[in-house]
Amino acid sequence: MLAKAALLRYTDCPMDPNAEAELIARCREGEAQAWDELFDLHYAAAGRFVFQLASSFAREDVEEICQETFLSVIRNVDSFNGRSQFQTWLFRIAANKARDYCERQRAAKRGGGQVPMSLQAEDPEGGLTVDPPSTAPAPDATLMSAERIALTREALDQLGAPCREIIELRYFGDLSYEEISNALQLNVKTVSSRLSKCLDRLEEIARGVFSRENITPSSV
Repeated sequence: MLAKAALLRYTDCPMDPNAEAELIARCREGEAQAWDELFDLHYAAAGRFVFQLASSFAREDVEEICQETFLSVIRNVDSFNGRSQFQTWLFRIAANKARDYCERQRAAKRGGGQVPMSLQAEDPEGGLTVDPPSTAPAPDATLMSAERIALTREALDQLGAPCREIIELRYFGDLSYEEISNALQLNVKTVSSRLSKCLDRLEEIARGVFSRENITPSSV
């Protein structure tokens, strides 16, 4: 499928469930070292996930969204029920924070505009850095050009929220059907059926978006 082939993917090695549960428990007890470990384990993955949600995001945008995401994690860690991997829960928070950030950006631009910073710009003050996907072809996929990323994002934005969420978790977060099932409180068959229907809808929208720009979605 055109739209499915266009979606970017990456993988991260999941943490051992028992070790993850122990780490989360230490965080809930307020152990500073545990929080440092949690951030070290998941910050880069969250950055890559956010980076892929919108081609317009600059490095400073991604960092701000990640900081908002982890602040929300600190405030709401007690609500994490452990039925899914922590990263699944984290990605859902990050996706919501990214959408909120986009809304604020659009409102700010209507009020005067912003000048984005290049993702590759040097940070003179140092600090946390985002690890975006390599521009080299991955073993299982070829990355789209920036223009195709933007057009695919535009097509995704025309989907309803349930479709956007399930596609983002599957193809941007690289979550399994079982993980999505736990995150969205759906059975696996429903996840499979909904994802298939959402991809069909995305395919239809993407054809119109790409044809408008005289671009073939399946080409690389």
